[in-house]
Amino acid sequence: MTIPRFKPRSISATVEKLTRPIFGKRGFGQGTVIANWKSIVGDVLAAHTFPEKITYPRDQRSNGTLHLRIDSPALALELQHIETQLLERINTHFGYRAVKYIKISQGTIPDEDNQPTAKKRKISVKEKNALDDDLNIISDPDLKNALRALGTEIKTTD
Repeated sequence: MTIPRFKPRSISATVEKLTRPIFGKRGFGQGTVIANWKSIVGDVLAAHTFPEKITYPRDQRSNGTLHLRIDSPALALELQHIETQLLERINTHFGYRAVKYIKISQGTIPDEDNQPTAKKRKISVKEKNALDDDLNIISDPDLKNALRALGTEIKTTD
């Protein structure tokens, strides 16, 4: 019996392999803490906090320190009062005592709404004709439309 080597895989499996080294440098190992931050801490804290990194003692992967950035001084004080409950939620997410301390720093947090958007320009007639010429060899209309949309997106993004 032969083993199929080139089997389709989900994108999430591939993305996890790509992001693991990046998140690993910040102590997250996986991006699940960042991705699930809102469900871990709740809506209010998620809107005003951002987990920057987790540092661990040498040669350990438990009892770490979560470096948390917060944008509200009043909420920082409140966070100090509920620190034990927050630690329980975070460690429940990990399934073991991954975090023992929380270090709070005040500052701005990254906001999805404030991210710069790529500038777009109109596609020129010459570029549109060149794209259509390249797509003439494709007979499937759905595939042709999808590739035309992709090509237009690529050409118009600066």
